[in-house]
Amino acid sequence: MLSTEHLPTPSLIAPAPWSLTGNGYIFLYRLPEKFVREKCFLFDYQRDNYKGLLASMMLVDYHTTPVGPYRELRFIPGVFELLEKNTFSISKIYVSDANSVWNGIENWGIPKELCDFDFQALDERTDKLVAKQGNIPFFEATIRRGNFSFPLTTAFLPLRITQQLRDEWVVTQPSAKGKAYFGKLTDINVNAALFPDIAPFKPWGVLVVKNFTMTFPVANFRKIEP
Repeated sequence: MLSTEHLPTPSLIAPAPWSLTGNGYIFLYRLPEKFVREKCFLFDYQRDNYKGLLASMMLVDYHTTPVGPYRELRFIPGVFELLEKNTFSISKIYVSDANSVWNGIENWGIPKELCDFDFQALDERTDKLVAKQGNIPFFEATIRRGNFSFPLTTAFLPLRITQQLRDEWVVTQPSAKGKAYFGKLTDINVNAALFPDIAPFKPWGVLVVKNFTMTFPVANFRKIEP
C-alpha cells in the first residue's frame, strides 16, 4: 500500500495546487496486454481494472515548481476503469528530488521514487536523457526533434489521473500547454528490473514539448468502499 511512512521528513512541504514550467518528451505506445500486465509494474488495483488503449512514457525537465527544479521519468500503462470512469493511472515514476517524492505521494497519490538524471544536448535538435541509480544507468534514450512546431494543450483532451493512496482513491485533472514538435526516438536502452522495457516496441508517436506551463490542482480524495 502506497504511503510516505517509510520516507524521511521532507525539508519542504508544498500542498497542491502546483504550477510548473519546463520542457518534456512524450512517447505514445500501443503495447501488448500480456506485456503490460506482466512487465509494467502494475499495482493490484490497476491490474484488476486495466482496459488498454494508449500507453505513454514521459521525460520531464521541470524548471520551476514549488519544490524547485527537478527531473522526472513517468510511465502510464494505458486506460483503466476506476470509479466507473475511464482514467489514466501511473504505475512507475522516478524524480530527482526527495521533496517531490514525498509531496507527490501525499498530494496526488503518485508513487514517486528517487533517482538521478543526466540530460545532455548532443546538438541543437538532439537530446540524450539518462536515468540512473547508484550511478548506474537504468534508462537511456536519444531523441531528435523536428523543425515544425505547433501549440499543444490539454484543453481539448482533459487528463484524468486516478491513484490509490492508503484507503482512498485520489483523482486529479492536471492541465498543460506548450509548444510541441514531432520527434524521433533514435536509441533506447532500459533495465527491465527498474522500469518497463519498452525498447523492443516502436512508439506510435513522439512529441518534444518546449516551454510548457502545467497545473496540478488540488486532488479529489474518496474513501475506497469495501
